[in-house]
Amino acid sequence: MDKPNSPRSDLPTHGAAVLPSVTIDSYNIEVRDGDGFIGDKASKSAFWEIVEKWRKPLRKIGEDPFGGASTQTLTKQDLADELETGAAEAAGIVQSAVEEFSQQFAEVIRRFLETEAWKGTEAIVVGGGFRGSRIGELVAARTGLILKADDVNVDIELIDNDPDEAGLLGVAHLLPAWMLKGHDTMLAVDIGGTNIRAGTVQLNLKKANDLRKSKIVNSEIWCHADAETNRTEAVARLVKMLEAQIRWNEKEKFALAPVIGIGCPGIIREDGSIDRGGQNLPGNWESRGFHLPAAIKAAIPEIGGSETMVVMHNDAVVQGLSELPRMQERNRWAVLTIGTGLGNARFTNRHVKMDD
Repeated sequence: MDKPNSPRSDLPTHGAAVLPSVTIDSYNIEVRDGDGFIGDKASKSAFWEIVEKWRKPLRKIGEDPFGGASTQTLTKQDLADELETGAAEAAGIVQSAVEEFSQQFAEVIRRFLETEAWKGTEAIVVGGGFRGSRIGELVAARTGLILKADDVNVDIELIDNDPDEAGLLGVAHLLPAWMLKGHDTMLAVDIGGTNIRAGTVQLNLKKANDLRKSKIVNSEIWCHADAETNRTEAVARLVKMLEAQIRWNEKEKFALAPVIGIGCPGIIREDGSIDRGGQNLPGNWESRGFHLPAAIKAAIPEIGGSETMVVMHNDAVVQGLSELPRMQERNRWAVLTIGTGLGNARFTNRHVKMDD
């Protein structure tokens, strides 16, 4: 997608191109090459396919250092442990996989930078579940070195917040500052191809009005990929998770804002439906007649006696927005989230300060 929706920015709108602090130049770009979507070369599954490729010849001669364990059962921590303290052969497999994947990731970044929407990008933040590991850190560092050696002038940086929390923290930046004044917390949802998270963002606006002091103070996670569920059941489960967060805020006596921010895979239409990109979610989330924000609002019409407002955007956009306080010295920057797929978004800062 080259351009998101382009409504006015003073009120929250699903999938908006203009937000209080940034313009979203693009998100969910689907760059193709001869083998399909270029982003598929920088997903979690692509990395594990490389690990398997390096194990296969050793397995045939009975010298696989990982023994009989299938690649599907290995974790990033297993690889990190082998790299640090394991046998040389196992460390060699890990190093080879990191190098090959980094080369692919660098090529993916080059292709993104060639698109019109990504021209002039100064920094790329790497997020997603893959980032939350030593292996992910090594990939980001090696990719950055590869690009620098090729005179590609872009900084590769790791997302500052824990990826699981970044997908929740970013929702506050979907809203204009005046909507958050006088409130301690707001509700956030991060929907992914494997998990759904719901949590409470403590805004801490008195400490920092740019939200750099915001933090997650309570959250719940549900792995829908492990459950035999459908869309209706998933929405019902999410509603229960949000209701539990509301009760927690009441117990803690927080002034909870009557807004719910949602990050969700895919291209988000202005009416809250998903155009495409929701294929990894349980059931058909891409139906033109399905509007998750409307379903949430129907189930939770009020919060603290005020009408509930729900605003939804792409999950990579939301995760990227968590980096806004750190990106104030940049003009054009982007995010790539390595997960079930490769999420992407490019931003231009509007340099609009939050009200004091």
